[in-house]
Amino acid sequence: MRDSEGSVMRIIEDESIKVGILAGGLGSRLAEETSTRPKPMVEIGGMPILWHIMKLYSHFGFNDFAIALGYKGEYIKRWFRDYCSNQGSVSLNVRSGDLVRHSRNLLPEWNVDLVDTGMNSGTGGRIKKLGPWLGNKTMLITWGDGVADINIHELLAFHRSHGRLATLTAVRPPARYGRLDIDGDQITKFSEKPQIGEGWINGAFFVLEPGVLDFIESEEEMFEQGPLSRLAREGQLMAYHHRSFWQCMDTMREKQILTQLWQSGKAPWQIWKDEVDEGPADWTPGVHWDGPGAEAPRARA
Repeated sequence: MRDSEGSVMRIIEDESIKVGILAGGLGSRLAEETSTRPKPMVEIGGMPILWHIMKLYSHFGFNDFAIALGYKGEYIKRWFRDYCSNQGSVSLNVRSGDLVRHSRNLLPEWNVDLVDTGMNSGTGGRIKKLGPWLGNKTMLITWGDGVADINIHELLAFHRSHGRLATLTAVRPPARYGRLDIDGDQITKFSEKPQIGEGWINGAFFVLEPGVLDFIESEEEMFEQGPLSRLAREGQLMAYHHRSFWQCMDTMREKQILTQLWQSGKAPWQIWKDEVDEGPADWTPGVHWDGPGAEAPRARA
């Protein structure tokens, strides 16, 4: 019984941890998209990649988010406002402007802090500015431009097992081109864009203790440079090896890869399941939508 109670308490403790997502960079390598919106708002299957990342964390019970804003941060604020009001069925009185949202169960139970961290902050500076919003406890941090089929509970358990200040998720980068195994002039094996067989890179999906913030020395500092190097030198940085799917979205080509996977219905990072529940039939006269832009007539109750 004691073990069972301890497991329940650990689950509750885990789910109280907050998630920080960095969404303030310029995204200059994706300029075709980011000239009008921040990179985390670039859409995969009609929804921003930021939404996909949040759905992943939410699947594991992490629903409290602090999002670091910078470049075109107002776009992200506006999107969340519209997302809350446009999802599912609504009734409105055109004359008064009163709006009633019926399909509350279509919206995730997210608590979202949209934190202005400045136009010129580096990734380290943005993380440090998120610190007060995430609380004086373990933090989950990631970039707003990459998805994976990572098990967040296993990542967190690994972090707790070693007792160091920081864990990053190490991934094998996808190869840019198909791989050929050749014997003389004969191709013996062809692999279409596999992950490379050697080498690991930083795939984000960090778990950080509050002490990590002391390793960030300036607002302009990039977390991937000084802070992570200092943590490594002091033996405070560990790698969680993720051997399954991971993909960032730095270029149009990578956006197309993610889009094609989503459209195939077999996107590896979509480990959540969505349940559509319109709730009770409390329809009142008015106009109703089943989703953004999709009108649907409803019978009166």
